[in-house]
Amino acid sequence: MKTFYRPVLGAVASLTLIAALAACSEPADPAGASAASGSGTLTVYTSEPQAKIDALNAEFTAANPDIDVQVYRAGTGDLNARIAAERETGKIGADILLAADAPTFEGYKDDNLLLQYTPADVAALNQDIVDPDGYYVGTRIIPTVIAYNTNTVTGPPTSWKDLANPKYKGQITLPNPDVSGAAAYNTAVWLGEESLGEPWLEGLAANDPIVAESNGPVGQAVAAGTAPIGIVVDYLVRELAAKGSPIALEYPTDGVPYISQPAGIFQDSANQEAAKKYVDFLVSKRGQEIAVDQQYLPVRDDVGTPDGAPSLGDLTLLNPDLAKITASQPDAVKRFNELVG
Repeated sequence: MKTFYRPVLGAVASLTLIAALAACSEPADPAGASAASGSGTLTVYTSEPQAKIDALNAEFTAANPDIDVQVYRAGTGDLNARIAAERETGKIGADILLAADAPTFEGYKDDNLLLQYTPADVAALNQDIVDPDGYYVGTRIIPTVIAYNTNTVTGPPTSWKDLANPKYKGQITLPNPDVSGAAAYNTAVWLGEESLGEPWLEGLAANDPIVAESNGPVGQAVAAGTAPIGIVVDYLVRELAAKGSPIALEYPTDGVPYISQPAGIFQDSANQEAAKKYVDFLVSKRGQEIAVDQQYLPVRDDVGTPDGAPSLGDLTLLNPDLAKITASQPDAVKRFNELVG
């Protein structure tokens, strides 16, 4: 990622003079021309794991060598904090946000921060992950599951309700919803489900779960056996199992919440044409083939699924009312912290 330095004051006058002289002979607004043609620098804020976003961007820039993709990576909660700070002090520094949960994008849409854009080939996508208003689009299906260490757990829990059973006291770890967008979304979904709700969350809290920083540490703890059971996104379990770790998963029988890692373009992006190319690539057939290679379930049905992963039709996916989840998520996270944190 490019690092910017503040210039030494003594050099400013010289640089200003050089720029003034150069302006007499250089073409006007070359950066603007680059942006209009869909080239130049493109800045992406993302919660995507670093190795995955690097591999994705390598393929994108190979196909678009005139676009230089710069990445700032952090958890969704930290990205939101950065964007909020930038809004206070001036301009959002990103052209694109690629982050965990749709409620985050619903909030930015309501604040008129996102550009309305429908990606190419949208008809080939799972319509559940396409914003009907056209401000963002999901880029992968990421279910949250129950993971367990196969060396220490012989009869794993198979439903969310099971995790409130006292026999699992002290055995569960899960990600922090203040950091993880998926965890924040899941908390709102659980509390909104009639069969779960606050009584279930109270039962889970009574089992003294350990709150890890994010999904990554949860997966590692389960694989290492320090936490026999974890609530975690499914692709991490497949990755760890493929490396030989004693870890497996259950898709809960009482419903599987999922995030779609949406992508949206900021309204004040200085390079909207390049941003549109990037979003198109993410949901293109090739972009989704990369998603499958990276252990994600895809948002289109013509690219297969990762080895050992179910098809979406085999899962009981939870698709709650997004407006209700967006409205309830802050209070849901607050209640989680009161009970569990």
